[in-house]
Amino acid sequence: MEVKFNDTVPVNQEMENALGDLSLGSLTLQPTQNNSILIRYASEDDTLNQKVFQNIKSKFADAQELRVDFANSSVSSDLKKNSLWAIFWAVAGIMAYIAWAFRKVSRPVASWKYGAGAVIALIHDVLITVGVFSILGHFWGVEVGIPFIAALLTILGFSVHDTIVVFDRTRENLLKGSAKEAFPDIVNLSLNETLVRSINTSLTVIITLLAIYIFGGESIKNFALALLIGVSFGTYSSIFIASALLVTSYNWQVKQ
Repeated sequence: MEVKFNDTVPVNQEMENALGDLSLGSLTLQPTQNNSILIRYASEDDTLNQKVFQNIKSKFADAQELRVDFANSSVSSDLKKNSLWAIFWAVAGIMAYIAWAFRKVSRPVASWKYGAGAVIALIHDVLITVGVFSILGHFWGVEVGIPFIAALLTILGFSVHDTIVVFDRTRENLLKGSAKEAFPDIVNLSLNETLVRSINTSLTVIITLLAIYIFGGESIKNFALALLIGVSFGTYSSIFIASALLVTSYNWQVKQ
C-alpha cells in the first residue's frame, strides 16, 4: 500500500504504533521522495487492507491512499509464465525479421546467422539485467513486477536497434565491396564507421535515464535502473558480441 501525506512523512516508529493493534506480518515501511510511504505486509484480506488505511487515517488526517497492490503465488506464477512467453515471441520475431531483412547478403555468411547473432546478444543483455536485479533483490529487497518486464522488452528493442545499425553498415559494405575483400575486414570496417554513432546515441539515452532515476518517483525508479543496465550492456553487446559472432561463424565455416 502506498500512502501520501500533505506535510511531512511520519517516522517509521509512529507508523508502527498506528498499525500495532493489527498484528501485520512481515511489516516493512519505506518512505519515498514524494511525501509518501510504501507499506508492505503479508495479507490477502481486503478487509484488513481497509483497516490498515483506517488506522493510518485516524492517526494522520492528511493521509491519502494512492494504490494497493497484491502479490501471491498464483499471480507470480502467471506473471512469470506470461513474461517468458512475451520475451520468447519478441526474440523469435526479431530473429525472423533480421534473417528476412538480410536475405540479400547471404555471401559469405547465411542471412539467418545475422538474426542468430543479434538474438544471442539480446539474451546476453537480458540475462545481465535479470542477474543484477537478482543480486539487488537478495541483498536490498528490490522487487520485480510488470514495470521490470516492460523494461526487459524495451531493452530488447533498443539493443537490437544498435545491432541493426552495425549489421546494416556491414550489408552496405558487402554489397558495394569486391568479393576479394575478407569478411572479417569488412565487419571491422563497419564497426569503425558506426562506433562513434552507437556510443553517442546510447549516451544520450543513458543521460535521460539517469535523470529519471535520480529525480523520478519511487514507482519508476527500478524501471529506469533496469533500462540503464540493459542499454549500457546493449551498447557493449552490439559492438563486441553480435558482430564478433558473425566473424566467428565465418571462421568456422572457412575451416570446414
